[in-house]
Amino acid sequence: MLYPSIDKLMEKIDSKYTLVAVASKRAREIQENNDCMLEKTVSRKPVGKALEEIAEGLLHLQYDEEKGNL
Repeated sequence: MLYPSIDKLMEKIDSKYTLVAVASKRAREIQENNDCMLEKTVSRKPVGKALEEIAEGLLHLQYDEEKGNL
Protein backbone atom coordinates (compact mmCIF):
# COMPACT_ATOMS: atom_id res chain seq x y z
CA MET A 1 0.00 0.00 0.00
CA LEU A 2 1.47 3.32 -1.05
CA TYR A 3 -1.24 5.72 0.04
CA PRO A 4 -1.62 6.86 2.70
CA SER A 5 1.92 6.47 3.91
CA ILE A 6 2.62 5.03 7.33
CA ASP A 7 4.40 8.27 8.25
CA LYS A 8 1.29 10.34 7.56
CA LEU A 9 -0.87 7.89 9.50
CA MET A 10 1.52 7.90 12.46
CA GLU A 11 1.13 11.70 12.67
CA LYS A 12 -2.57 11.13 13.44
CA ILE A 13 -2.30 8.07 15.71
CA ASP A 14 1.03 7.49 17.44
CA SER A 15 0.81 3.72 17.95
CA LYS A 16 0.84 1.19 15.11
CA TYR A 17 -1.24 -1.19 17.19
CA THR A 18 -3.87 1.43 17.91
CA LEU A 19 -3.86 2.44 14.26
CA VAL A 20 -4.61 -1.16 13.25
CA ALA A 21 -7.43 -1.42 15.80
CA VAL A 22 -9.05 1.86 14.73
CA ALA A 23 -8.71 1.08 11.01
CA SER A 24 -10.14 -2.39 11.56
CA LYS A 25 -13.21 -1.13 13.41
CA ARG A 26 -13.84 1.60 10.85
CA ALA A 27 -13.33 -0.81 7.92
CA ARG A 28 -15.97 -3.10 9.39
CA GLU A 29 -18.39 -0.16 9.65
CA ILE A 30 -17.68 0.83 6.05
CA GLN A 31 -18.23 -2.73 4.86
CA GLU A 32 -21.48 -3.20 6.77
CA ASN A 33 -23.03 0.22 6.09
CA ASN A 34 -21.20 1.40 2.95
CA ASP A 35 -20.81 4.85 4.55
CA CYS A 36 -17.37 6.16 3.66
CA MET A 37 -16.86 9.77 4.80
CA LEU A 38 -14.77 10.61 1.72
CA GLU A 39 -16.44 11.39 -1.59
CA LYS A 40 -13.57 9.98 -3.63
CA THR A 41 -11.05 7.39 -2.45
CA VAL A 42 -7.94 5.88 -3.98
CA SER A 43 -8.67 2.48 -2.47
CA ARG A 44 -11.59 0.22 -3.32
CA LYS A 45 -11.30 -1.89 -0.17
CA PRO A 46 -12.77 -0.96 3.23
CA VAL A 47 -9.43 -1.06 5.07
CA GLY A 48 -7.85 1.30 2.54
CA LYS A 49 -10.82 3.64 2.78
CA ALA A 50 -10.57 3.61 6.58
CA LEU A 51 -6.87 4.45 6.44
CA GLU A 52 -7.57 7.29 4.01
CA GLU A 53 -10.17 8.69 6.43
CA ILE A 54 -7.61 8.55 9.24
CA ALA A 55 -4.98 10.26 7.09
CA GLU A 56 -7.43 13.05 6.22
CA GLY A 57 -8.20 13.60 9.91
CA LEU A 58 -11.84 12.56 9.65
CA LEU A 59 -11.56 9.95 12.40
CA HIS A 60 -10.59 10.85 15.92
CA LEU A 61 -9.45 8.40 18.55
CA GLN A 62 -11.50 8.34 21.72
CA TYR A 63 -10.46 6.02 24.54
CA ASP A 64 -13.10 4.88 27.02
CA GLU A 65 -11.28 4.51 30.34
CA GLU A 66 -14.24 2.87 32.08
CA LYS A 67 -14.56 0.10 29.51
CA GLY A 68 -10.87 0.04 28.66
CA ASN A 69 -11.38 0.11 24.90
CA LEU A 70 -11.49 2.37 21.86
